[in-house]
Amino acid sequence: MTKVEKERLAKIGKTFNAKKYIKNEIEEIRRQVGDKKVLLAMSGGVDSSVCAVLLQKAIGKQLTCVFVDHGCMRLNEAKEIKKVFKGKFGINLIQIDAEKRFLDKAKGVTDPEQKRKIIGGEFVRVFEEEAKKLGKIEFLGQGTIYPDIIESGVGGHKAVKAHHNVGGLPEDLGFEGLVEPVKYLYKDEVRKVGKALGIPEELVMRQPFPGPGLAVRCLGELTKEKLDILRQADFVFRSEMAKAKLDKKAQQFFAVMTNVKSVGVTKGARTFGYVIAIRAVSTSQFVHAGVVELPFKFVVSVAQKIATKVKGANRVVWDITPKPPATIEWE
Repeated sequence: MTKVEKERLAKIGKTFNAKKYIKNEIEEIRRQVGDKKVLLAMSGGVDSSVCAVLLQKAIGKQLTCVFVDHGCMRLNEAKEIKKVFKGKFGINLIQIDAEKRFLDKAKGVTDPEQKRKIIGGEFVRVFEEEAKKLGKIEFLGQGTIYPDIIESGVGGHKAVKAHHNVGGLPEDLGFEGLVEPVKYLYKDEVRKVGKALGIPEELVMRQPFPGPGLAVRCLGELTKEKLDILRQADFVFRSEMAKAKLDKKAQQFFAVMTNVKSVGVTKGARTFGYVIAIRAVSTSQFVHAGVVELPFKFVVSVAQKIATKVKGANRVVWDITPKPPATIEWE
């Protein structure tokens, strides 16, 4: 048993109990934070959402959530996050438009690990800057979960890829410390905690979205053109999954910008557009994942819609590789 596995066992015990975990974690947050303030990285995903509610219950007005739109969000996602968390939950949420900043920083970079670390490092810089505007804030909150730690090679595990909230953090972190309420939980356990906290079903069961966002689904250099094409293709795929009532069969499904171009034909004219990949997986803990067997006619229909409706894309391929040997994300 590795060190990190022993730490997880000590944290949650042999049998996971969501209500007991919430009680213990609220006490732990209060002990760690005291009367100091926390700045939470809010992505709108399941992990950061659960963290936000846990922290709010533990420390209330000492919490400030910051949502950074790094230009790698899904279509209309920024508006939805603001509506739900600021409107519905009344959380103190600050939204920052930093698309140009992130894309400029990642310009010319094609290596997946370097892209992740650039985005992770820039995330923290933005939070440090926001913290200075808000006055003295001692802690940075993060939605790190157990699979992130495992895949980043922490505690004796072999490294698979760096996660922006684990391996990508700079050494000169400008906070007193980190608050990570769900770092020893698997995804299914995080969802159980969310339900026990009273977070709406549509948020708790929302499919995971990585911290770097579409950056890990856009191969090669990050450009606004490629990201905009990917946003539209991803929206078409996710919308069609919902219409066909296939969205409940997969825990995660999305489109990928492959950075490969191919020749096509639209309305009798030659095109030279990007190849989009679609992926749907079934998993509970996100350490292993199987492929969802989508109906073939559905896949063909989705491919035709993306290739004809999304300007800049003209071909679609279907990723049918389980995890392992592949990871769920492409980068």
